Amino acid sequence: MWFSKFSAALIGFGFVQSKADYSLFTRQQGESFFVLLVYVNDVLIASNDKKQVKEFKVLLDQKFKLKDLGELKYFLGFEVAKTAKGISLCQRKYALEILKDVGLLGCKLAKVPMDHTLKLSKYEGELLDDPSQYRKLVGRFLYLTIIRLDITFVVHRLSQFIAKPRKTYYAAALKVLHYLKNEPRKGVFFSASSALHVKGFSDLDWTSCLDTRRSITGYCIFIGDSLVSWKSKKQSTISRSLAEAEYRLWLCQHVKLCGFFTC
Repeated sequence: MWFSKFSAALIGFGFVQSKADYSLFTRQQGESFFVLLVYVNDVLIASNDKKQVKEFKVLLDQKFKLKDLGELKYFLGFEVAKTAKGISLCQRKYALEILKDVGLLGCKLAKVPMDHTLKLSKYEGELLDDPSQYRKLVGRFLYLTIIRLDITFVVHRLSQFIAKPRKTYYAAALKVLHYLKNEPRKGVFFSASSALHVKGFSDLDWTSCLDTRRSITGYCIFIGDSLVSWKSKKQSTISRSLAEAEYRLWLCQHVKLCGFFTC
């Protein structure tokens, strides 16, 4: 009911609700552009017109009684640093909290999140006595993948085994923590001077899943020098050749780019 009332007020102020993300609202008035993002009772506002932002805050305060926290620096585990060159996002504090909770804050450093020769199967290895510790850890990793492209592939592999986690999976998850300790500040940077040019990169690992023999694909999309979207997933069907797997990857990439422009 709160969100319904708040969104109705925003629409009354001239905002348009996004169909891709219902918590996202935008407004264009001449050269003034607003972006507003809502999470429960927390609101983020971005605009190229500071005067309009001040006036809009007054309107919201009259209707809902706001508490202005000033420039964005920390939000839902994200650390935000803004300079003339652009905006940097990282999850350093959140990553260190995971290390502390698991007891690996003083662990040795690792240069990679997973050994590239490691092959995991849901039928091999001894089952964990307490599956919840693995499930909780992988769940926290998934939140890190919002920004951490470098661990996305590994975390998606580990998340396939949460039904019956084994000790080999947990050991692989701990290796990710050793990697996070090495570079907890790593994140994404959105440049303020990038050209408005969309480009994408993709790759695949043919029949790499030991259990299903399906291929694993991945892609990332840039606007200029800024990384805006990435994903790795298992193909829905078995590809009988590398050419067939590459065709499915190209088709997925094409659909993603078309959907990106539509949004």
